[in-house]
Amino acid sequence: MGNKKSVLVLFGGVSSEHEVSRTSAASVLEHMDKNKYEISTIGITKEGNWFLTGSPVLRILDGTWEEDKTNKPVAISPFGDDGELLVKEGKDTYGKLKVDVVFPILHGKNGEDGTMQGLLQIAGLPFVGSDAASSAASMDKALTKAMVEQTKAACQAKCYVCQDKKEADEKEIIGFFQNKFPLFVKPANAGSSVGISKVKSAAGLKPALELAFREDSKVLVEEAIVGREIEVAVLGNNNPKASCIGEIFAANEFYDYNAKYENKASLTEIVKDLSPSKEKEIKDTALKVYKTMGCRGLARVDFFLEEGGRIIFNEINTLPGFTNISMYPKLWEASAIPYSELIDKLIELALEK
Repeated sequence: MGNKKSVLVLFGGVSSEHEVSRTSAASVLEHMDKNKYEISTIGITKEGNWFLTGSPVLRILDGTWEEDKTNKPVAISPFGDDGELLVKEGKDTYGKLKVDVVFPILHGKNGEDGTMQGLLQIAGLPFVGSDAASSAASMDKALTKAMVEQTKAACQAKCYVCQDKKEADEKEIIGFFQNKFPLFVKPANAGSSVGISKVKSAAGLKPALELAFREDSKVLVEEAIVGREIEVAVLGNNNPKASCIGEIFAANEFYDYNAKYENKASLTEIVKDLSPSKEKEIKDTALKVYKTMGCRGLARVDFFLEEGGRIIFNEINTLPGFTNISMYPKLWEASAIPYSELIDKLIELALEK
């Protein structure tokens, strides 16, 4: 392999965002410099089976990589050999796959919630992105809100946390918000707006809670914020940098899964109409949130910008989408870091950790 770094791209996963992960992985693989890296790919099926696959990008995109007869079962080595995975070569024979760094392109549960990060840490495998603790805290919207509130890193929407489905009291929730609607109901641990509802009256609260509890055992109810939906990409370890600012124009009533990945009427644009001082304030706030959550490598920080200029923190995503239409790579491209160079930087940051 010479001086090439061996990079393992992980995709798929046991998650409602399995398909998005495949799309992100395909995009990363297309932009990764083959002259710099020895690239291996492992796909994780929805059932949780791991396979080393040589399938081309198109088959990863459409999911037919799982039918590839050359796929080999693979597992993290249980023998404490840093940087190695076990590959099943025959009925009773195993080989080893040496890896310098893992790029886990896994969104949602079992991907960006600290579970995969913990496994990689135990295996001694360097990986792109935040560690297990930071990933878990950032994935949990309730924990994130508590940490951001404790450090006063940013203003936030008023929020009610339901810790248990059986104890979710609709009357108490309505009273908490003083009978003011609309409200947003969302699972604490779910990505890409899965399980989120906009509730416009008391009658809509119960079905919204039921939908959210299907995704997680903890649910948040938040006041609706009227404002522009803006996002900032952050890159770095100890001295992170913030990108330019992007704005979301959702095709649907809010930026749900359909609006993000299926409805082509949704638009994302680079913001150019803010004053330098407001841009700096937004970027500085994004960096404060990033540091508060202990993030490393990368994250996308989402805000609402009210008409009066107040910045409201919405959420942080430690493994944002990497599709061709995703905001994270688009924001860095607009900030003079092309997609391929961004991959290089993320790998460097992973090895630096």
